[in-house]
Amino acid sequence: MRKKPATVRIARWSATHPWSSIGLWVVFVALCLFLGGAAGTNKISDEQSGVGEAGRAGRITASGHFIEKPQENVLISAANGGKLDVATARKAAEELAGKMKALPEVESVGTALPSPDGRALLLPVTMKGDTENADTRVQPLLDASAATEKAHEGIRIDQIGTGSTAKGLGETLGEDFKKAELISLPLTLLILLVVFGAVIAAGVPVLLAMSCVGAAIGLSALASHVLPETSAVSNVILLMGMAVGVDYSLFYLKREREERRKGASHLDAIEIAAETSGHTVVVSGTTVVVSMAGLYLAQEATFASLATGSIIVVAVAVLASLTVLPALLAKLGRWVDRPKVPLLWRLTMRSNESRLWPVLLRPALVRPVLTLVVSVGALLALALPALDMKLKQPGSDDLSRDIPVVQAMDRLTSAFPSKGTVHQVAVRAPAEKAGEVEAALKTLLDRTDGQELFAHDQKPTIRASADKRVHTVAVGTPHSPRSDGARKSLELLRAWVPEAIAPVQDAEGAVGGKVAQGVDFTGHLEDRMPWVVGFILLLTFATMGIIFRSLAVALSAILLNLLSAAASFGALVAVFQNTWAEGLLDFHSSGAVVSWLPLFLFVVLFGLSMDYHVFVVSRIREAALDGANVRDAVRDGITRSAGVVTSAAIVMVAVFAIFGTLSMVEFKQLGVGLAAAILLDAVVIRIFVLPALMTALGRWNWWPGNLNSARRGQHAAGSDGTRQLRLPQPVPAGATQYGQRPSYGQDSRYGQEFGGQEQTSSREQEYAPQQHQQSYGPPQGWTQQGHDGRPDPYQR
Repeated sequence: MRKKPATVRIARWSATHPWSSIGLWVVFVALCLFLGGAAGTNKISDEQSGVGEAGRAGRITASGHFIEKPQENVLISAANGGKLDVATARKAAEELAGKMKALPEVESVGTALPSPDGRALLLPVTMKGDTENADTRVQPLLDASAATEKAHEGIRIDQIGTGSTAKGLGETLGEDFKKAELISLPLTLLILLVVFGAVIAAGVPVLLAMSCVGAAIGLSALASHVLPETSAVSNVILLMGMAVGVDYSLFYLKREREERRKGASHLDAIEIAAETSGHTVVVSGTTVVVSMAGLYLAQEATFASLATGSIIVVAVAVLASLTVLPALLAKLGRWVDRPKVPLLWRLTMRSNESRLWPVLLRPALVRPVLTLVVSVGALLALALPALDMKLKQPGSDDLSRDIPVVQAMDRLTSAFPSKGTVHQVAVRAPAEKAGEVEAALKTLLDRTDGQELFAHDQKPTIRASADKRVHTVAVGTPHSPRSDGARKSLELLRAWVPEAIAPVQDAEGAVGGKVAQGVDFTGHLEDRMPWVVGFILLLTFATMGIIFRSLAVALSAILLNLLSAAASFGALVAVFQNTWAEGLLDFHSSGAVVSWLPLFLFVVLFGLSMDYHVFVVSRIREAALDGANVRDAVRDGITRSAGVVTSAAIVMVAVFAIFGTLSMVEFKQLGVGLAAAILLDAVVIRIFVLPALMTALGRWNWWPGNLNSARRGQHAAGSDGTRQLRLPQPVPAGATQYGQRPSYGQDSRYGQEFGGQEQTSSREQEYAPQQHQQSYGPPQGWTQQGHDGRPDPYQR
């Protein structure tokens, strides 16, 4: 007797011990949240996040152990943006300085400085405490600025700095994410309500996905003490967790319902779903994890953090689908289909074959080569803009100009350019060489005088560490971070710094800052991308080959996923590197794609696209194993999986598209890119490319394997309880479609493995049909009203 798969054994234990399984899951989620909250989150520091020369500059600066104090810049200008009344402005500055000095949160207040054009005054303020939680302590300063502005007519007072900027952006972006969460949950529930036609069935996947997100956030906090975490991880966990958590539950729940409709008892239906959809969930989760693991090869802290968070939430979602989901289904019983939504329920329970999908598939099945050429050509045309992809790091210039604090930042950098784009020069040398280092840096600053590539509104200040080993200086430029001027000024500094410190023995220097980080990060990605992509392609090929025992299936999966990824990149470039969609998506085009996005998007897409590919190809192979020829197997496999794959794709597209409404351009591009890719994969690839390719390949789909030998092996193994080849049998008159499948208590596939009717539980007996008239005929007493005269819950 063949040993049952692990997914079936786990599902059977969970279904027969539902309260134990549910209780263990609740304890697991609660424990993850408690431990994660108690441990706290270890964030990535500047020293850990940088690469190239910018990373080296960050490490040199960090080695100096400078005490960083929160800095606030109070800008006083004319309310109408015109000429400033200097007397009124100075009076307001003196009054505000007095108020600031009286605040316990303030350490010192500097002297008000006029801008070069005389249209503004700048009052520097240093706060007490560290920079980490300055946003929570800055409100009294903001209140003082607002009160002073109100008391002096004709002036505007803006406050920009460590705390005020973080507070302003945090409030705006926090509202964005709250809005996304408020929209995503009801929208997902609505989609699932249409899919299942019952409230509880729609709520189970959402509830499970939310528990997975909670557990993953807790586990991610624990993992951050090994691999430090970036602030975007929680958002990525939410994005991935809701998408895969709902999808995996959807695969399982739809298959369980399908088997019950065919006459299986409740427990048998759960076990069949565990062997089929449960196996698919494991495979899909494995491919996502393998893909995300490729990010570690990028050798960059942010990517490692994103990979860790994504792997954790996917693993938790797989675990939930295999353990607690069967327990929930077993405990709910037929209540999972309550309360019904009348019209939607009738639509979901329609027994006749869809008329739409055979029509959609006809071109691929009848003229596969032509369909393949046309569809692939269309996707390649969509991918063409990706050849002109430009990359850049996101910065303040990518934020919406409707945000008040961003408008204030623009006014500050216009009046005082040195407060805008800044290059950080860091030099490390023996303490006894401190005087020589300072002299070298002064020579460097003198060299920038008169250069229009650098800002001259304020003289840069050279800082020295307490041990005199590290010196830093901030050199400003009047150009925006994404401009050619900012890049040229960086190139000049990087050429001048080595020349300036060359006479200083054992001195080490580097130039960092936001512009440098973007340049170095992009270059680093270009170097590491072939390794990451090669790793993902190789492991995905091996995984698919082992699962389907076919090199042809593995190779086609790789090629189709590359095609859909390329097409989505083309769509991303067409939307965000141009201005035509700015009004539609509410963003300001920077003429580039966020530099970290293509690699991350490729990895995520390669993993998620395998969900559909594995599910669909599994159904096609299942039909082929049952004796269908390739054309019929492709048609039956895609048609039978159409409902669940379409539903899963709609959920994913909806969740991802919501991220396209956020203010931060990186999340907007991530949401649009993922939504476009899933849509292309679920529609164009599944309806045209995949069926056309498999039909054209014919028996070569399973090369080097042979389905004929697999079928013979199944048939020969039937006597010991393994799966047999089921041949079509005539159905006696009066039998319904549900009578064409036996109860799985005695099915040739599951009878001896699951112990037959003698070993069925009371729950199985409650829902199992009565004894059969014949092996493949309808159950005795089965009528249009149901077996034993009871109404059939699945009869329309």
